[in-house]
Amino acid sequence: MTKDGPQARARAARDGRRASKRMTDKAKSSGPKVRAAKSVAAAAPVDLGNLESYIGFHLRVAQDASFRAFARETGQHGIKPGRFAALMVIARNPGISQVALGQTIARDKSSITPLIQDLQRLGLIERRNAADDRRRVELCLTAAGEKHLERLRRFAGEHDAKLDAIVGAKKDEFLDLLRKIANEID
Repeated sequence: MTKDGPQARARAARDGRRASKRMTDKAKSSGPKVRAAKSVAAAAPVDLGNLESYIGFHLRVAQDASFRAFARETGQHGIKPGRFAALMVIARNPGISQVALGQTIARDKSSITPLIQDLQRLGLIERRNAADDRRRVELCLTAAGEKHLERLRRFAGEHDAKLDAIVGAKKDEFLDLLRKIANEID
Protein backbone atom coordinates (compact mmCIF):
# COMPACT_ATOMS: atom_id res chain seq x y z
CA MET A 1 0.00 0.00 0.00
CA THR A 2 1.42 3.39 -0.94
CA LYS A 3 1.30 6.40 1.32
CA ASP A 4 -1.40 7.84 -0.97
CA GLY A 5 -3.64 4.78 -0.77
CA PRO A 6 -7.14 4.61 0.71
CA GLN A 7 -5.82 3.91 4.19
CA ALA A 8 -3.62 7.00 4.11
CA ARG A 9 -6.47 9.15 2.77
CA ALA A 10 -8.86 7.85 5.42
CA ARG A 11 -6.31 8.45 8.19
CA ALA A 12 -5.66 11.93 6.83
CA ALA A 13 -9.36 12.75 6.86
CA ARG A 14 -9.78 11.51 10.45
CA ASP A 15 -6.75 13.32 11.78
CA GLY A 16 -7.60 16.43 9.81
CA ARG A 17 -11.00 16.53 11.50
CA ARG A 18 -9.32 16.07 14.89
CA ALA A 19 -6.75 18.76 14.19
CA SER A 20 -9.46 21.08 12.91
CA LYS A 21 -11.52 20.49 16.07
CA ARG A 22 -8.50 21.11 18.32
CA MET A 23 -7.65 24.26 16.41
CA THR A 24 -11.26 25.44 16.45
CA ASP A 25 -11.55 24.74 20.19
CA LYS A 26 -8.33 26.69 20.77
CA ALA A 27 -9.52 29.49 18.51
CA LYS A 28 -12.78 29.79 20.48
CA SER A 29 -10.82 30.58 23.60
CA SER A 30 -8.12 32.79 22.09
CA GLY A 31 -9.51 34.74 19.17
CA PRO A 32 -10.63 34.15 15.57
CA LYS A 33 -11.31 30.64 14.27
CA VAL A 34 -8.44 28.92 12.48
CA ARG A 35 -8.76 26.02 10.02
CA ALA A 36 -6.39 23.07 10.01
CA ALA A 37 -3.71 23.27 7.36
CA LYS A 38 -4.23 20.94 4.41
CA SER A 39 -0.74 19.51 4.88
CA VAL A 40 -1.64 18.37 8.41
CA ALA A 41 -4.77 16.61 7.14
CA ALA A 42 -3.00 15.06 4.15
CA ALA A 43 -0.18 13.59 6.23
CA ALA A 44 -2.29 11.85 8.85
CA PRO A 45 -3.51 8.26 8.20
CA VAL A 46 -6.96 6.89 9.07
CA ASP A 47 -7.46 3.46 10.60
CA LEU A 48 -9.63 1.44 8.21
CA GLY A 49 -9.96 -1.54 10.51
CA ASN A 50 -11.30 -4.57 8.65
CA LEU A 51 -11.91 -2.49 5.51
CA GLU A 52 -8.21 -2.82 4.74
CA SER A 53 -8.69 -6.53 4.00
CA TYR A 54 -12.08 -6.32 2.23
CA ILE A 55 -11.90 -6.99 -1.50
CA GLY A 56 -15.18 -5.16 -2.08
CA PHE A 57 -13.86 -1.99 -0.47
CA HIS A 58 -10.75 -2.02 -2.65
CA LEU A 59 -12.81 -2.77 -5.77
CA ARG A 60 -14.93 0.32 -5.07
CA VAL A 61 -11.91 2.52 -4.33
CA ALA A 62 -10.17 1.34 -7.52
CA GLN A 63 -13.33 1.83 -9.57
CA ASP A 64 -13.82 5.34 -8.19
CA ALA A 65 -10.19 6.22 -8.96
CA SER A 66 -10.57 4.85 -12.49
CA PHE A 67 -13.82 6.78 -13.03
CA ARG A 68 -12.29 10.04 -11.79
CA ALA A 69 -9.29 9.58 -14.08
CA PHE A 70 -11.53 8.80 -17.05
CA ALA A 71 -13.65 11.91 -16.40
CA ARG A 72 -10.50 14.03 -16.10
CA GLU A 73 -9.05 12.62 -19.31
CA THR A 74 -12.23 13.14 -21.32
CA GLY A 75 -12.97 16.55 -19.84
CA GLN A 76 -16.57 15.33 -19.76
CA HIS A 77 -17.65 15.09 -16.17
CA GLY A 78 -21.19 14.18 -17.27
CA ILE A 79 -20.06 11.24 -19.38
CA LYS A 80 -18.73 8.58 -17.07
CA PRO A 81 -17.40 5.14 -17.94
CA GLY A 82 -20.88 3.70 -17.25
CA ARG A 83 -22.31 5.98 -19.93
CA PHE A 84 -19.43 5.02 -22.18
CA ALA A 85 -20.20 1.32 -21.64
CA ALA A 86 -23.86 1.89 -22.54
CA LEU A 87 -22.91 3.73 -25.73
CA MET A 88 -20.44 0.99 -26.68
CA VAL A 89 -23.00 -1.78 -26.16
CA ILE A 90 -25.71 0.10 -28.07
CA ALA A 91 -23.27 0.76 -30.93
CA ARG A 92 -22.31 -2.91 -31.13
CA ASN A 93 -25.94 -4.06 -30.76
CA PRO A 94 -28.23 -1.59 -32.56
CA GLY A 95 -31.82 -2.16 -31.52
CA ILE A 96 -30.93 -3.64 -28.13
CA SER A 97 -33.70 -3.39 -25.56
CA GLN A 98 -33.35 -1.36 -22.39
CA VAL A 99 -33.67 -4.56 -20.33
CA ALA A 100 -30.92 -6.34 -22.29
CA LEU A 101 -28.67 -3.28 -22.02
CA GLY A 102 -29.21 -3.12 -18.26
CA GLN A 103 -28.36 -6.80 -17.86
CA THR A 104 -25.27 -6.49 -20.04
CA ILE A 105 -23.76 -3.54 -18.18
CA ALA A 106 -24.99 -4.73 -14.75
CA ARG A 107 -27.54 -2.00 -14.11
CA ASP A 108 -30.95 -2.52 -12.56
CA LYS A 109 -34.13 -0.84 -13.79
CA SER A 110 -33.80 2.01 -11.29
CA SER A 111 -30.39 3.02 -12.67
CA ILE A 112 -30.72 2.07 -16.35
CA THR A 113 -33.81 4.23 -16.87
CA PRO A 114 -32.14 7.51 -15.83
CA LEU A 115 -29.01 6.56 -17.77
CA ILE A 116 -31.08 6.04 -20.95
CA GLN A 117 -32.99 9.27 -20.32
CA ASP A 118 -29.70 11.20 -19.93
CA LEU A 119 -28.24 9.76 -23.12
CA GLN A 120 -31.45 10.55 -24.96
CA ARG A 121 -31.60 14.09 -23.51
CA LEU A 122 -28.01 14.63 -24.68
CA GLY A 123 -29.04 13.54 -28.18
CA LEU A 124 -26.68 10.55 -28.16
CA ILE A 125 -29.29 7.81 -28.48
CA GLU A 126 -32.87 7.42 -29.60
CA ARG A 127 -35.61 5.02 -28.68
CA ARG A 128 -37.56 3.41 -31.49
CA ASN A 129 -40.52 1.08 -31.46
CA ALA A 130 -39.52 -2.32 -32.85
CA ALA A 131 -40.91 -3.01 -36.31
CA ASP A 132 -42.04 -6.52 -35.35
CA ASP A 133 -43.49 -5.61 -31.93
CA ARG A 134 -44.61 -2.03 -31.32
CA ARG A 135 -44.57 -2.68 -27.54
CA ARG A 136 -40.82 -3.30 -27.55
CA VAL A 137 -38.49 -0.31 -27.58
CA GLU A 138 -35.10 -0.49 -29.28
CA LEU A 139 -32.11 1.70 -28.52
CA CYS A 140 -29.91 3.12 -31.29
CA LEU A 141 -27.11 5.66 -31.45
CA THR A 142 -27.78 8.94 -33.20
CA ALA A 143 -25.21 10.45 -35.56
CA ALA A 144 -24.13 12.69 -32.67
CA GLY A 145 -23.88 9.59 -30.45
CA GLU A 146 -21.63 7.84 -32.98
CA LYS A 147 -19.37 10.88 -33.21
CA HIS A 148 -19.23 11.27 -29.44
CA LEU A 149 -18.53 7.57 -28.94
CA GLU A 150 -15.63 7.69 -31.41
CA ARG A 151 -14.09 10.51 -29.38
CA LEU A 152 -14.62 8.61 -26.10
CA ARG A 153 -13.08 5.46 -27.61
CA ARG A 154 -9.80 7.30 -28.07
CA PHE A 155 -9.83 8.41 -24.44
CA ALA A 156 -10.85 4.93 -23.28
CA GLY A 157 -7.94 3.39 -25.18
CA GLU A 158 -5.48 5.77 -23.54
CA HIS A 159 -7.09 5.23 -20.13
CA ASP A 160 -7.02 1.45 -20.51
CA ALA A 161 -3.35 1.58 -21.53
CA LYS A 162 -2.60 3.27 -18.19
CA LEU A 163 -4.51 0.54 -16.35
CA ASP A 164 -2.64 -2.09 -18.39
CA ALA A 165 0.65 -0.56 -17.27
CA ILE A 166 -0.46 -0.78 -13.63
CA VAL A 167 -1.69 -4.38 -13.86
CA GLY A 168 1.15 -5.51 -16.10
CA ALA A 169 1.55 -9.07 -17.30
CA LYS A 170 -1.19 -10.31 -14.98
CA LYS A 171 -3.97 -8.56 -16.91
CA ASP A 172 -5.63 -11.75 -18.17
CA GLU A 173 -5.56 -13.27 -14.68
CA PHE A 174 -6.88 -10.03 -13.17
CA LEU A 175 -9.74 -9.83 -15.69
CA ASP A 176 -10.59 -13.49 -15.07
CA LEU A 177 -10.80 -12.81 -11.33
CA LEU A 178 -13.01 -9.75 -11.87
CA ARG A 179 -15.31 -11.74 -14.16
CA LYS A 180 -15.44 -14.55 -11.61
CA ILE A 181 -16.46 -12.09 -8.89
CA ALA A 182 -19.13 -10.55 -11.13
CA ASN A 183 -20.53 -13.93 -12.18
CA GLU A 184 -20.43 -15.75 -8.86
CA ILE A 185 -21.27 -13.09 -6.28
CA ASP A 186 -24.71 -12.18 -7.58
